[in-house]
Amino acid sequence: MISVSIIIPTFNEETALPRTLRLIRQLSPAPYEVIVADGGSTDRTLEWVMAKQPEMPYLKLVQSEVACRATQMNRGARAASGDILCFLHADTTLPDDALLVIRRTLTDTRTAAGGFISLMRGPLRTCWITSFHNYIKSYYAPLLFRPHLFFFKGARLLFGDQVIFCRREQFMACGGYTDGLPIMEEADLMLKLVRYGRIRQVNRIVESSDRRVAKWGFWRANAIYLYVGFLWGVGYSPEKLKRFYADIR
Repeated sequence: MISVSIIIPTFNEETALPRTLRLIRQLSPAPYEVIVADGGSTDRTLEWVMAKQPEMPYLKLVQSEVACRATQMNRGARAASGDILCFLHADTTLPDDALLVIRRTLTDTRTAAGGFISLMRGPLRTCWITSFHNYIKSYYAPLLFRPHLFFFKGARLLFGDQVIFCRREQFMACGGYTDGLPIMEEADLMLKLVRYGRIRQVNRIVESSDRRVAKWGFWRANAIYLYVGFLWGVGYSPEKLKRFYADIR
């Protein structure tokens, strides 16, 4: 049986993480392990994870020396032993058959990695327009900025809230996420993994928090998404781009 390790990078996620883990317990089939890779939380995230471990024996905790999602996910990947790695944000939830979808997608040896369609939602609303843009940019971004990879390799640019998954062996072989990369780490990983096969956005939905849109407002949030994506595409430094994209909890 192909085993799936779920890796969740966290930093002060005491609000979002409990719901995410509660829904993970409903997955069928269940994950082989769930690894929380923490970046030095100062709230009750670590306390909450450790309190849940007795009732979730497959729940593990690893700690990173820095609060950098790329570094944290690499740390979680090194601690994982599943055949497939699934990178899940703490504010994103999966459908109950998600791991079956992941396994079936990667049975095709021509596919190197995949992700879902992310539906951005809040307590009382769904961000339909922003969600649609996030869906189509997985296609138009590589078409505009890496057309040779788009047409000849099947490249797609997936992002963290789409729940990226890939084979552990290929993740390790390509070097994983670029340690210390502060933003666009998932897009960078897709450009590494496409050498092993196409990147697929499967026709299934995951739900992600709208906390950035709620904090910034619709117009500002979408302008930032477009601005950061365009500048990255033309080669702007991720370190400089990070100043436009503050963490929201």
